[in-house]
Amino acid sequence: MAWSGSKGLVGAIAAMVLLGILEFPGRRGLAGEASSQICQGELAEALDEIRLNHSPAARWGVLVQSLEGDRTLYSREAQQYFLPASNVKLLTTAAALTHLGPEYRVRTSVYRTETGVQIVGRGDPTLTGEQLETLAQQVAATGLTHVGELLLDASYFPGEAINPRWQWQDVQAGYGAPANSAIIDRNEIPFRLYPQEVGEPLRLEWEREEDGAPGRWWLENRSRTVAAEEPEWLRLGRGFGDPIITIEGELAAGSEPAAVSVAQVYPNQAFLEQFRRQLQAQGLAVGTYRITEVPQSTKAGEIAGVDSPSLGSLVEETNRVSDNLYAEVLLRWLGVTAAPEWLAEEESSGRPPSAAQRGLQAVSRVLARLGVDEELFEINDGSGLSRLNWVSPQALVQTLQGMARSPHGRLYRESLPVAGESGTLRHRLGDSPVAIQAKTGTIAGVSALSGYLEHPEYGTLTFAIIVNQSTRSAREQRGAIDDMVRLLTQVRSCSG
Repeated sequence: MAWSGSKGLVGAIAAMVLLGILEFPGRRGLAGEASSQICQGELAEALDEIRLNHSPAARWGVLVQSLEGDRTLYSREAQQYFLPASNVKLLTTAAALTHLGPEYRVRTSVYRTETGVQIVGRGDPTLTGEQLETLAQQVAATGLTHVGELLLDASYFPGEAINPRWQWQDVQAGYGAPANSAIIDRNEIPFRLYPQEVGEPLRLEWEREEDGAPGRWWLENRSRTVAAEEPEWLRLGRGFGDPIITIEGELAAGSEPAAVSVAQVYPNQAFLEQFRRQLQAQGLAVGTYRITEVPQSTKAGEIAGVDSPSLGSLVEETNRVSDNLYAEVLLRWLGVTAAPEWLAEEESSGRPPSAAQRGLQAVSRVLARLGVDEELFEINDGSGLSRLNWVSPQALVQTLQGMARSPHGRLYRESLPVAGESGTLRHRLGDSPVAIQAKTGTIAGVSALSGYLEHPEYGTLTFAIIVNQSTRSAREQRGAIDDMVRLLTQVRSCSG
């Protein structure tokens, strides 16, 4: 996991830049004057000029259509596959809202068993240590004083918790945390890095006291504090076989601390250990404790439970701040609730598909019901981190149009960042004279922006803009995309 940047971009900004959560203002190039207008007949040439000026070697996929799909203002390689980055979340959230509905929730439950207590995780990505404390209090309120065996049933999401095709640096980072059945505190280990005197290593402060307990982590701190005029960068690593966190990089003396995180190595164990401590804090003695990933039957009723937030609220967070963990959980919820007839036959090995694999099949089937051509996309995860995601601009536009006709269309649209106001568009396109709600996407060499634009003449426009194989910086990629969007706000029919 790495971050680099200019002076002052530290602290929470460092982490947000890394995740694509924080965007910067786009440049004002060809479309810099918000008051200028161009005729529709000139639009293609103007958009092509931005594209060619950005990088002749880059691949661009663009489609701009009316909401009804009956008018196309511009199209370039609209049916070709592109790496979409976090624009995949548009597909995931559309399928989840359509299939599960905005009021869908899961429940983390505790049951009494013949030998003790069983806690069942169902993938709530918002569950915190405070909520585990609430569950422990509910257990204690039943009068129970001793738990002979504490069992964590982590079978709700069968299969892998981490996409096996994600890149190594993403798997280590907090933004690539595993999406398993028993998630606690986002499956992240957060901390802050503080610059000290020039030449000294950065000082680490744990966000949670228990993470810094003696012997829990070994630190390899190869960082240092540099003078104010020197460049800043950070690179974090996390061991898998051993509990090691490696810190490399440089922060300037006197600058703000960098808020960063790494992913939990063993999330089920972290969940179980924290719940065990909470039970003990309530005065309950705990004997043995173990984890199972095989579904367990219970003969007694629930003695404690806590519900997740509504799926609608999770969709809002997923799209607005581009939350990878939420997107991966939504994909798995789709998988565990998928209709059997949607699923392909099991592999010849006889192994059942994972929750994520089932979710990918469900996304295709649900989006087909919305009018999205299944031949125009092929995705490998729910968040967009995978470089095996392939999505065409037309598939994105069809999704936007299909959701606009959906009963959940308003919630879906309002989940998208608003240009100049919220989420990952807070610092972009603030000079737009019209309303723009769109999903961003950024990974190395890739930027994307797809959404809705309220045009004074053409009504609501749906658009998808993707650049691949760019050698320019992410900021320059976003600047070129923003210039294209500004042109869309300025185009007029010029008839008569």
